[in-house]
Amino acid sequence: MFTSRTFRRSLMPLGVALLVAACGGDAPKEAPPAEAPKADAPVTSEASSPSYPAGFITASDLTLGPIDEGMVTEAKKIFDAKCHVCHGLTEEKVVGPGWKGVINERKPEWIMNMMLHTQWMVENDPEAQALVEETKTVMPDQELTREQARAMLELIRSL
Repeated sequence: MFTSRTFRRSLMPLGVALLVAACGGDAPKEAPPAEAPKADAPVTSEASSPSYPAGFITASDLTLGPIDEGMVTEAKKIFDAKCHVCHGLTEEKVVGPGWKGVINERKPEWIMNMMLHTQWMVENDPEAQALVEETKTVMPDQELTREQARAMLELIRSL
């Protein structure tokens, strides 16, 4: 059995080590060396618009013309099945933001990528991260196809 003196002696080195580790000393910390971007990491020219990884929607993938009412009709079915619980077709926030006017605030490719690649967007895109902070929730993956997401974009454009 430890005596009080033996116990203190055995704990002293541990206490000193913890103290040194916690304080970190007086030497100024050097900045970590700059890392080369990872192959799958976004390369950003502006903080608010990352370049998307392969497979994501880019502006060159979209041709927007007059509203396609057939796509809007299809999107309304998807909205009723998957989206209406958290989003509205007005500017009013439900759980997530209302969709009216979103097309004036976000680029079309951003909107589609948010629907198709939510997790990546939340992890890498400052605008998506700000939405999570604002709403205190992350949109679950809705498992939309590109065509469905494009139809949803058309619905948002029509509002």
